[in-house]
Amino acid sequence: MSSERRQYTPEFKREAVRLSEKGEKSAAQIERELGVTPKRLYKWRVE
Repeated sequence: MSSERRQYTPEFKREAVRLSEKGEKSAAQIERELGVTPKRLYKWRVE
């Protein structure tokens, strides 16, 4: 069974972080909507 690792563009990451910083939705909700793994937004913010 092969698992393919998904890569995200820097633009995608910046937009996801921007959405989370607006505070209109929780980070978990944004992660679900964008299809990213849990805690991914936190990691991108740190970067």
